[in-house]
Amino acid sequence: METRMMVSRDSELQEFAIPDHQPQNKVVRFVAKLLSYIFHPLFVPVYMIWFLLSTQPYMFAQFSPADKAIALLRFFIIYSFFPLVTVLLAKGLGFLNSVFLKTQKERIIPYVASNVYYFWMCYVLRNQPEFPKEAIILSMAIFIASSGGLIANIYMKVSMHAMGMGILVAFVGMLALSQATNYTLFLSIALLIAGLVCTARLIVSDHTQSEIYTGLLIGVLSLVAAIGADRILP
Repeated sequence: METRMMVSRDSELQEFAIPDHQPQNKVVRFVAKLLSYIFHPLFVPVYMIWFLLSTQPYMFAQFSPADKAIALLRFFIIYSFFPLVTVLLAKGLGFLNSVFLKTQKERIIPYVASNVYYFWMCYVLRNQPEFPKEAIILSMAIFIASSGGLIANIYMKVSMHAMGMGILVAFVGMLALSQATNYTLFLSIALLIAGLVCTARLIVSDHTQSEIYTGLLIGVLSLVAAIGADRILP
C-alpha cells in the first residue's frame, strides 16, 4: 500500500495510506494507458478547436482552408508542443525526476510555465476579431483551469486529465446550449469519453477519487468562469 503526504482538514501535513486499487488485468491496464495517452491534457485543447472547426464552419467563414490549418497548428504549438518541451527541458536540467510528474512538487514548474503560454494565447486571441468568441472562451478556460490546478496542487495532486475532461464536457455543453446544431450526440460522446478517461486514470495512476472529482470540477467551473469573464472584459 502506497503512502502520500497530504494536507489534512486541520491544515496539518500528514501521511495518508493510498489503497492499491489498480487491477492486474493486463488488457484493462493497456486500454487504460492507451486512453490516457490519446486524451492527454496536452492534446485535448487541439481536439476541441478541431471539433469547433469541423462542426461550426460558419464561425470561421473568413478563414481559408490554409487559415484553419494555421489556427490548428497554433493551438498545437501553444497547448501541446511548448508545454511538452518545457517538461523535457526541466527533466534534462534535473528539476524533475520523471516526465510523468508523479509528485506535487514536480508539477509546479510545468504549471507556471504553461500558465505563461496559456495567458499569451488568450491575450492574442482576444485581440484578433476574426476568431469566434467560443475559441476565445476555450483559451480563457484553459488558462483559468491551469491557474486553479496550480493552487489546488498545494493541497493535492489534482488530476490534469480530469481537468481536461471537465473543460471538454463543459465546452460541448456550452455549444449545445448556444448553437442551433443538435449537440445531443456530441454531448453524449463527450460524457462517455470523460467517464472512460477518468476511470482509466483511477486504474493506471495513483490518483484518488477526490483528486479526479476535483479535477473535473475545476475544469467545469473554469469554463463557466471564462464565459462570465468574456462578458465582462472589453
